[in-house]
Amino acid sequence: MAHVRVFRHYIHLPFVILGLIDFSVIVGVFCLAVFFRYFGDISYFSESIAYILPSAVVFAALNMLLMMAMGVHQSRLEDGLSGMMLRTLIALILSIPFALTAYLLSRDWLWYLGGDGVITSASVFGFFLLGIARIIFFTLVGDDAFKRRVLVLGTGFRARQLLEDLQTPFNRKGFNLVGFVPINDEPIEVPEKYLVNVPGTLHEYVARRPVQEIVVSVEDRRKGLPMEDLLECKMQGVRIVDGAVFYERESRKVAMEMITRGWLVFSDGFSVSSVSGFGKRALDILAAGTLLIASSPLMLLTFLAIKIEDGWSAPVFYSQERVGLRGQVFKVHKFRSMRTDAEKDGAVWARQNDTRVTRVGAFIRKVRIDELPQIFNVLNGTMSFVGPRPERPMFVEQLAEKIPFYNERHRVKPGITGWAQLCFAYADNEEDSREKLRYDLYYIKNQSLLLDLLVIIQTVEVILFKKGSR
Repeated sequence: MAHVRVFRHYIHLPFVILGLIDFSVIVGVFCLAVFFRYFGDISYFSESIAYILPSAVVFAALNMLLMMAMGVHQSRLEDGLSGMMLRTLIALILSIPFALTAYLLSRDWLWYLGGDGVITSASVFGFFLLGIARIIFFTLVGDDAFKRRVLVLGTGFRARQLLEDLQTPFNRKGFNLVGFVPINDEPIEVPEKYLVNVPGTLHEYVARRPVQEIVVSVEDRRKGLPMEDLLECKMQGVRIVDGAVFYERESRKVAMEMITRGWLVFSDGFSVSSVSGFGKRALDILAAGTLLIASSPLMLLTFLAIKIEDGWSAPVFYSQERVGLRGQVFKVHKFRSMRTDAEKDGAVWARQNDTRVTRVGAFIRKVRIDELPQIFNVLNGTMSFVGPRPERPMFVEQLAEKIPFYNERHRVKPGITGWAQLCFAYADNEEDSREKLRYDLYYIKNQSLLLDLLVIIQTVEVILFKKGSR
């Protein structure tokens, strides 16, 4: 398997393995730094290892959290090893004050985190040894080590949609495409070069070739599937998976063109228990409270900057009607980033290089400071910290008429940040909204405290690297 599923969220297996390797390396380099700083004697060091390990584990855990926030492992796919190591360096530097804070809070059992020069030495050792370990890892496993060979059953519209949407990232994902197998009288919409000729039965073809997974992506299953053939394949250890499920797993979004209301009803997910609801609310309050305390000085500076630019009589905050849980309208609060007369001619989509944006507004939008007052929306319960971004009523009405399942995004509270914000750029038109809905539906279907924590942590990457900001 190239993916593991943790609390309904798919995680690429190589990232899990590499994360465990990174964690082990950081624990090791911390112990190495302590050895050189205090001991130098192997026998004495081995006798003291039980006292060193708590500090080493906490230091490694802090670094792993920051690497997740930096999107270190995912950056290997887009930025290569150099981009990955740059983000690692930033994470190692940022971990130093966090490690010192942990020492001050728990110095009774984290003695070595406060050691003179230990953390700095461990960070330096860590950068070089992590680089070496990753080079060895990528050299040994190769590009195809964790990839499954996938055969698609079907060549019609759904199969073509699957090919078009997943074709570009094929070389990055956990599979290699074998091809598409025509079935019955289904029209062939897949390019000929991707077609696979199966002279005999499907299970005979699979027996002769290493295929680990068959994706069923046909237009109408009522016309008949080779069920006996598929059962034989399954009994041979080949996994049989629905096209929409495969798309969701590989792209981390829902294929709206492949699903029906029946699929939404019978598919795994789209359920929230009272326990998880309580946990989510507790996480909201904790995250919003922490952010409020941490950002108070920044909010005060923003308040002053807006006043200085636009005059002391100009409003600092901007309240706007948005659609929330179960379609109810509420007021969302933001720092004002546009001129006071920005919507004198009516509401329009925000756009790139918007002339209505003030100089202060351009900056606070770039680094997402304008969103900070929404902390109060989270505290009063009209928003969650993580969820789909709330949209204006008039836009919701327009989009719901044109985009299937659009109102399903109102099944949960809207959020300050969300899965779609991590995975897709700013939506400023109907097609972008359609794409973001795919990610919103994935979040609603698979929501859990783990997914919320991942989104919160990785939002740091969005802020630092301007990912998705407009």
